[in-house]
Order: sequence, then C-alpha cells, then structure tokens
Amino acid sequence: MTTPSAPTAPPTPPTKGPSAHAPSAAGYRNLIVATVGFALTFWAWNLIAPLAGVFGADLKLSSFAQSFLVAVPVLVGSLGRIPVGALTDRYGAKLLFPLISALTIVPVLLVIPARHSFGAMLAVGFLLGLGGTTFAIGIPLVNSWFPPAHRGLALGIFGMGMGGVALSGYFTPRIAKHGENLPFIIVAVALAVYAVLAAVLITDHPDRPIPSTSLGKRLGSAGRLRVTWELSALYAIGFGGIVAFGVYLPTYLKTWYELSPTEAGTKAAGFALVTVVFRPIGGWLSDRVHPAVVTSCALAVVALFAILQAFDPSLNPMGTVCFMFMAAGLGTASGSVFALVSQVTPQPQVGSVTGIVGAMGGLGGFVPPLVMGAIYSAKDSYSIGFMLLSDLALAGCVYAYGRMRNVSPDTSTA
Repeated sequence: MTTPSAPTAPPTPPTKGPSAHAPSAAGYRNLIVATVGFALTFWAWNLIAPLAGVFGADLKLSSFAQSFLVAVPVLVGSLGRIPVGALTDRYGAKLLFPLISALTIVPVLLVIPARHSFGAMLAVGFLLGLGGTTFAIGIPLVNSWFPPAHRGLALGIFGMGMGGVALSGYFTPRIAKHGENLPFIIVAVALAVYAVLAAVLITDHPDRPIPSTSLGKRLGSAGRLRVTWELSALYAIGFGGIVAFGVYLPTYLKTWYELSPTEAGTKAAGFALVTVVFRPIGGWLSDRVHPAVVTSCALAVVALFAILQAFDPSLNPMGTVCFMFMAAGLGTASGSVFALVSQVTPQPQVGSVTGIVGAMGGLGGFVPPLVMGAIYSAKDSYSIGFMLLSDLALAGCVYAYGRMRNVSPDTSTA
C-alpha cells in the first residue's frame, strides 16, 4: 500500500513593493535627480546668508537685525515642509519637485530690486523659504524606491543635497565680486533648467500608497504619533545645528575671529562640506547598527566639542578642529535620524511625518542665530551659546540611546 504524501503548502505569493527586491535603475535615477534638486533649491534658500555682511553694511543693520534677516528663510522653509510633505504623500514628487523648483525662481530674482530695503528683504526672505521645503518631497520619494536594507544609505545620499548650503557659502560671495546681481541670475537660470529636467526624469513609485483622506486629517494623524515629536526633537538638534551654523557661522567668524567675508564664507563652506560627507555615513552606519545608537554617539561628539569651543580657543588649529568634529557629529546624526524615521514610521505616513520632522529640524536652525546674535549683543561673547548647544546635544544623546532603540511602527503611537 502506498503511503499518501503530505500535502504540499501553496507557494507564498511574492511580496510587492520596493522591499521585495534590490534597488532598481529607476530608483537610482530618482535618487540622483532628487539630490541635485535638493542641493540647488538649498543654494537658493541660503542665498542671503553669505552676503549678510554686505546687506548689513548697506542697510546699517544691527547684529540682531542681521541675524533676523538670515533666519527668516529658515523659519518659512521649515514650516513649509509640513504641508509640502503631506502634499507629496497625496500628489507625488513628480508634480511637487519641478513645481517648487520653478516657484523658487520668483523670490531669487526679487532679491535684486529688494536689496536696498530691509523691509523688502524680509519679504523676499519669507518667499525664499519655499526653496527649503524640497527636503519633504525627496525623503518620501527616495524612501519609496529603496528597500529597508538600502534605505539608510540612500536617504543619507539624498541628504547630501544640503551641501547646497556649502555651495552657496563658497560660490555666492565669489560670484558677487563679478556683479552684485550675478549670483541671483545664475541660480534662477539653474532652477529653471532643473525644473524642466525634473518634470521629465522624476517618477513616483508605482506601488506608492496614495492617501485618500484630507490634508488636515493626514497631518493630524501624523501629529498624534508620539514618535513624530521624538524624531522632531532629535532632528532639531542634528539638522537644526547644521542649518544654524550654515546661516550664522560666517557672521560668527567675521565678528569673533575678524575674518574677511570671503575667508569666513570659505571656512563656513568647509564646515558644511563635512556635514554633507558625514550624512550618508550616518545612513550607512544605520543600515548596520541601530540608528538610535548611531544618533546617540554622534550627538555625544557634538556635546564634547561644543564645550571645548565655548572656551574660545584660537581658530588655528583648535577652533577649526572643534568645528570639524561638530560638523561630523551633526552630519552623522542627521543621516541616522532619517534612517530612524523610515524604520519606525508607518509607510503611508512617511511624507507627513517627514514634513513635521523636517520642519522642526529647520526651526532648530531658526532659533540659534537669533540667540547667538542676542547673546553677543548683550555679553560680547558667544560662549553661552556653545554651552547651550552642548546641553541640547547631551540630552539628545541620552534620549536616543535610552528610548529610541525600542521603538517600532507598532509602538510609535504609544
């Protein structure tokens, strides 16, 4: 008698979506185009800061007024990420990336007639904030095209687009030497060319979940996630520190170390370049070690060297060493925090959560320049500002290690 064979289990259906396979050529194409656009719009976003000394001298601005002028685009660009991130969830990056790039051309060109009026410059700075919102478009785009095992590095590479701040710091004052309006014309033309290319080359992932609920409901749902605000706090320290140094470091170097605008812009660009290099390193490490651990270690480095800089060492070599290590720590933390976003956030809400987290990161860059300007005006010293940075970084270090290692999408609402 033949023994009946055991029933064969039906084959498991293939998993759909980007997590089932290695990154595709389309994924890499979207990553490259998004990163270029991020860098270019960030250059536009940061056009005022490298020339703040020139504007300040022409308009006879106080230290605080000059700080406020460079901080306004940061504020608007940060808050703008909240609706732009939610709109990206709904309409996709193929529409939003070229649209925002094209709209940013308007305030870039408006700087030319506005540069002789403080009120007009504030209004233009408000509109320039639009360029800072593209971060909330690129993160969900890249997140959808790359599987979890490759997502940390991919998001880190996209984050290198914040090198637009370094490009602006280095090239804007040098281009301005050949014509005070030339930087704005060049950036406007570059944005126009990019908007056309983005409309052709960017594609949304075919399996991208499209929410059907209203913008308000989606933002409200993301805002009710506890993890949204935990990630926001960590990103406000990491990326906020990068933005703050990007917009205020030239002023600090000119005021405290008496560097020329060109020298200060060059050193600030070097700081930004280090953050750009270490952001994908933070993402790469997060693919191998828990991103909360990477974030904790990176912020510990920031805390240590902020304390050392608070003692006002000479710029060469100790001050430069402190700034380079702070840049490395902040860049690494920025990359690891967004690796953490993709790990602990429900997939359909990545864009909305990204918008809120990105906004809080930008707001983290809005406050320090104002604080530093006010402290210097009151105390003729920046030491208190660096000690505050060390306190915040240490707090983030402890919280990332103690709490965020145990968070998952299932517990993110707790």
